[in-house]
Amino acid sequence: MPRTSALECPGCPSIRALTFDVLGFVKVTEARGKQGGVPKVVERWGEPDSSKCVLAASIDDRKPDPLLAVARKNGLIEVLSPLNGDLRVSISNVGDAGLQSEDNSIVGLHLFRKQMSDLSSRSCTLLTCTTKGNASVRSIEVPKSPVDSINSGSSTTWNVCAAGNILCSKVDGNENYALFGGKGVEVNVWDLEKCTKLWTAKSPAKNSLGIFTPTWFTSATFLNKDDHRKFVAGTYSHQVRLYDISAQRRPVISFDFRESPIKAVTEDLDGHTIYVGNGSGDLASFDIRTGKLLGCFLGKCSGSIRSIARHPELSVIGSCGLDCYLRFWDTNTRQLLSAVFLKQHLTNVIFDSNFDGEEPVGSSADLQSNETQDVDEIQDGDEEVLPVKRKKAPKENRASKKLKPKKKCKKLKGEIADDAS
Repeated sequence: MPRTSALECPGCPSIRALTFDVLGFVKVTEARGKQGGVPKVVERWGEPDSSKCVLAASIDDRKPDPLLAVARKNGLIEVLSPLNGDLRVSISNVGDAGLQSEDNSIVGLHLFRKQMSDLSSRSCTLLTCTTKGNASVRSIEVPKSPVDSINSGSSTTWNVCAAGNILCSKVDGNENYALFGGKGVEVNVWDLEKCTKLWTAKSPAKNSLGIFTPTWFTSATFLNKDDHRKFVAGTYSHQVRLYDISAQRRPVISFDFRESPIKAVTEDLDGHTIYVGNGSGDLASFDIRTGKLLGCFLGKCSGSIRSIARHPELSVIGSCGLDCYLRFWDTNTRQLLSAVFLKQHLTNVIFDSNFDGEEPVGSSADLQSNETQDVDEIQDGDEEVLPVKRKKAPKENRASKKLKPKKKCKKLKGEIADDAS
């Protein structure tokens, strides 16, 4: 049985999260109210199809015309509207053979935020990377309506590994550099403008027993959006490593976390705190400067954690994974705020930072008007509308029926007395 903890959830602040699962659904979960709101699924986009499993997702959540990009298992890359789920652009990443193999599926996707909207159309730039290391940066004209034609702009393709499989990819905050790593592939950093490799990690030395740990990176993230030199990577051998490309090629700090492979790593806004999730459902925060464990999050997950997202403004993180739950946590107290069951195995979670959480205008007024209208109808409906008065009648009848036998008894007694006289 999975290890679970029964905890009381105090609720979430105003928040909006988008989750992606193995059946291709995009589900929108919202919690309204300043504090103590209960998150609920308000929208669901897509049809159930295992071939449309969402492998990677990225959002450009600027206020004017936000965009959402998803990479699916069948090789399609879709650009959606994160507000209503409307499909804006759909392009194929399938090769010349026309078949999409699992060995060449998309594992890394990033939607650049540098492009500005034009008057007629909008150009978006996507970075994709496949399992075999085929990275591509392409520009696409996003039409205002899906009926309009799609114009593909410039495209640059290169390979980031000679052998092995890429399993993780991440772009820095300034969107000038990207890192790649995987099974049999040492983590390396690339300049996206020149498409040249800047730095490659070196395998750690053998331990005291002479055992060499094979290269197997599963997740990675930059520590600070303004500094691409420091990043954290998680490995299949349950290690968390800090790299500094300006210092050395080997890890600056390396420590173990439990005994399951690291599946998700994300950074905090302070630039030195990281959140780590593994394959057995453990979630914890570390101070990467010293490698000290700050604490584990209260409330055991019963499945592998596949994605962790930090809210850009609130002190909240979201996690999801194979137990089909979307969980919200307080970063200060590490307490579980709320959990939502979403029925399918989840692959990614993303926050919408532009969500205000205010109730729709007129909703409370409409509720009050409906209540007053119901009261007026009851007052003008006479006694037939009030069932309470009709219920009293049977009680009176039953009381009167009980009195009748007493009167009959009195009459019988009087007749007997007359006969006796």
